[in-house]
Amino acid sequence: MNYHYELGNLYYEKYGSGKQSIIILPGWGDIRTSWNYIIEYLKEDFTIYIVDYPGFGNSNFPDKDLTIYDYTDIIYNWIQSLELNDPILIGHSFGGRIIITLTGYYHYPFKHIALMDSAGIKPKKTIRSILRNTIYKILKKGSHLLPKKYQNKYLAKIFSIFASSDYRNLEENMRPTFRNVIHEDLRHYLEKIKANTLIIWGNKDTSTPIQDASLMHQKIPDSELIVIDKVGHFPYLERPNLICAILYEQFKELIKK
Repeated sequence: MNYHYELGNLYYEKYGSGKQSIIILPGWGDIRTSWNYIIEYLKEDFTIYIVDYPGFGNSNFPDKDLTIYDYTDIIYNWIQSLELNDPILIGHSFGGRIIITLTGYYHYPFKHIALMDSAGIKPKKTIRSILRNTIYKILKKGSHLLPKKYQNKYLAKIFSIFASSDYRNLEENMRPTFRNVIHEDLRHYLEKIKANTLIIWGNKDTSTPIQDASLMHQKIPDSELIVIDKVGHFPYLERPNLICAILYEQFKELIKK
């Protein structure tokens, strides 16, 4: 299915026919099919919607660099177009960023949300990160000292060492958008979230560390934190049966309303 907006086309899929709707907002660059197990389980009692963000999957990338606020506006307008009654929002990683912005910055009145290993807390600078960034800038600046025919190869090597895998795997036109998104610290929106919030986190997550989960639980007034042992950044892939059980238990009462 397609939702058309002023900057292009947003692709999404719908599963099930339950009265209560769930909207799944995946992580950055995630593919819809990675959620198939969760969808198959929940679609018996819920109607599930899952989306490809602009620039990924079957959704085109607009001819402009986007911010987290642009993504949030696009997603909110898409949700509004579905004309759903109090949908549940489930966001993993980048999807959590969008939900935090929806509910904490824009104050849209969603009543039930789940944040799974959510991004949005900008890491504090450490001596190691400062040194790493300084070395990168010095090495990058030094490329002009080389003959032109070697400069691109030299820069590519530096890039492969210092850039994150998410950044390296992006098309060139998506990289400014990625920088816009990850540099936005959303922690100051957390205490403004009014929704009933389930926070699910793997205690071995190195992308969004468990300290972020504790901070979110502390700051979001009506929140519950479930920590899953021996699980990393992708609980819905690493422990799908458990995630299905947790989500169903959390939201089963809404089926009856």
